[in-house]
Amino acid sequence: MLEKNSIYTIEIEDLGDSGEGVGKIDGFTVFVHGAIPGDYVKIKLTTLKKNYGIGKIIEILRPSQDRVEPRCPLANICGGCQIMHMDYRAQLDIKRKRVEETLERIGKINTTVHPTIGMENPYEYRNKAQFPVGIVDGQAVLGFYKKGTHDIVRTDYCHIQAPVNIEIIKIIKEYIKKYDISVYNEKTRKGLLRHVVTRVGFKTGELMVVLITNGKELPYKNELIEMLKTNIKGLKSIVHNINDKNTNEIFGRESRTIYGEDKISDYIGDLKFKISDQSFFQVNPIQTEKLYEKTLEYASLTGEENVFDIYCGTGSISLFLAQQAKKVIGVEVVETAIENAKENAKINNIHNTEFYVGKAEEVIPKLYEKGLKADVVVVDPPRKGCEEIVLETIAKMEPKRIVYVSCNPASLARDLAYLEERGYKTLEVQPVDMFGHTAHVESITLLVKD
Repeated sequence: MLEKNSIYTIEIEDLGDSGEGVGKIDGFTVFVHGAIPGDYVKIKLTTLKKNYGIGKIIEILRPSQDRVEPRCPLANICGGCQIMHMDYRAQLDIKRKRVEETLERIGKINTTVHPTIGMENPYEYRNKAQFPVGIVDGQAVLGFYKKGTHDIVRTDYCHIQAPVNIEIIKIIKEYIKKYDISVYNEKTRKGLLRHVVTRVGFKTGELMVVLITNGKELPYKNELIEMLKTNIKGLKSIVHNINDKNTNEIFGRESRTIYGEDKISDYIGDLKFKISDQSFFQVNPIQTEKLYEKTLEYASLTGEENVFDIYCGTGSISLFLAQQAKKVIGVEVVETAIENAKENAKINNIHNTEFYVGKAEEVIPKLYEKGLKADVVVVDPPRKGCEEIVLETIAKMEPKRIVYVSCNPASLARDLAYLEERGYKTLEVQPVDMFGHTAHVESITLLVKD
């Protein structure tokens, strides 16, 4: 019988969905944060539930052969990189294994899962950073949240973000100190500056800085603009966003461009995209190209196909598909995303797309009732996966191929099982590492009419 707060030794056999090590004590499952498969560790059992426990590492008795020294000294404190202490090749292997095992366990699907497509250099890959601002030991800090909390970890440099953020953080801290700018406190809801968000065009070098405040005025605005203009190469836009609500959401509804343009631009492949302060745009542009190339390969378009892109976001996949399709219809619930999609189609001189605003579970059945069908369907749903009515309607359309882009192996497995019961065969799955040193895994699945 296990006891809470007691000490145990355990061998870590697997990795959990959030990057925690997973092992068993007398057949009882225990999750251990900071442990990786192959570790043999002494732990304190801090939480004991009916079906599982949570342990804290006291000592690593025998390290895994895949354990490495993380490049970032904050890796075990900050909530961003859960598995930076694991060799990158091992990260790719375990992500492939996770997809394969989840499909078999949940969906009873036995198919080819290819090795994960990784990065040559899995650092400095993020084109968007969101820094909460707070006070630590009486000083203003910008950083990231500590694991499982809203305590800010002081961050001067993040190894997976664009290097320009070092200078931006330095300037914002100088601005706060020099002009005595108050900093937001979540508990009291007092203070002005809440977050700083940066967006970088990797191919264009264009940069946007967004300051989010708990109030409509930004003191010493012109001085801040001058500080950023003078020191930040490629600065194209400074935006002031107002969020005076008691909420965990970063952005408020009102944005004002206080310097430059209201959007920056970047490319995926040879397609150009405009990015506003709140636009959805893939955060890893290098891997996004690989993801989209594989999506196009699986779609096998000849120029004669009508394609549905369901959960299309700002239409980035739609525009890639449109270059090789007869017509692409995109559906997305976020109105601003559809506005961006239409603008991006115009920028790239693409005229064979149509975009509809609305919930996929409402729009797709209506389009089908009107007689619209797809030869190829691409879906890229949120983590919860597709609504059943969406899958049901797709199956009724009987497209030749379905390409499923997923960020959650569990919902993918469930949805693939549903489609297989309705006449489709899962041919192959290609995992792609979009978020190195984290537990997240993206994958692309090809299904064909059986």
